[in-house]
Amino acid sequence: MTEPTRGADAALSPIVAGVWRMADWQWSAAERLTWIEGCLDLGVTSFDHADIYGGYSVEAQFGEALALAPALRARMQLVSKCGIRLRHPSRPAHRIKHYDSSAAHIIASAETSLRLLRTDHLDLLLLHRPDALMDADEVAGAFEQLRRDGKVQHFGVSNFTPAQFAVLHSRTPLVTNQIELHPLHRAPLTDGTLDQCQQLRLRPMIWSPLAGGALFTGTEAAAVRVRAVLQQIGDAHGVSAATIAFAWLLRHPSQPVPITGSRRLVAIREAMAATALRLDAQEWTEILTAAAGHDVP
Repeated sequence: MTEPTRGADAALSPIVAGVWRMADWQWSAAERLTWIEGCLDLGVTSFDHADIYGGYSVEAQFGEALALAPALRARMQLVSKCGIRLRHPSRPAHRIKHYDSSAAHIIASAETSLRLLRTDHLDLLLLHRPDALMDADEVAGAFEQLRRDGKVQHFGVSNFTPAQFAVLHSRTPLVTNQIELHPLHRAPLTDGTLDQCQQLRLRPMIWSPLAGGALFTGTEAAAVRVRAVLQQIGDAHGVSAATIAFAWLLRHPSQPVPITGSRRLVAIREAMAATALRLDAQEWTEILTAAAGHDVP
């Protein structure tokens, strides 16, 4: 089993299991528990949540499963996110989708996550989206209160630009920025996001590492080109194209932590296989070139 890696004082497994779609799986609590145990057995010990997932239902579903084997909590890291208020039947006060980074909302959301997940602490809590009305000092105060009360161990953000990250990080220590990155979305390679992670020695978390499946099902020219190169390199290494897609992310020196959203343990196993594979610079650039449709400058 691969041991969890440690970056910026937040220990996460090298691949994180995302539960965004768990409500769609329509599994019983026992089936969810079997999946959780399967992830742990593969060395995937970190689970990525958000309060809004599944229409505000996934944290409760995960907690229900965990209640069947509460001792498993000691073997895992629980990540959640807050700050988005969706229009939903369970939230009649939300007239419009909006963001809320107020201290009251952050603390209430974290406490609700703890209750639904049936745990006494979160290993990591992220602000889900940048909020134009964010008061950095107020957020820092909320984070400090949750940390002081032992309810959250570490804090980060998701989808923040480098400038937005810098503002909040100047007030309170952040350990990660969870961002989208894959060969079809390469902006973080050049917009300063990953440069900032290296500068601060913070490991980014990566959502949608397979472009929501578009790397293997997309019909646009870039997806077709990338798919062919992933398969070619995978064949050379004796692994799947999906493993190469994860290896492409892991090759970056910012040491990304990808999140896989699959319910199939075989797919999670393919992601974990990438941790034992290091692409050389030419292989990595072949994938980049295929995605861009031209040579590097």
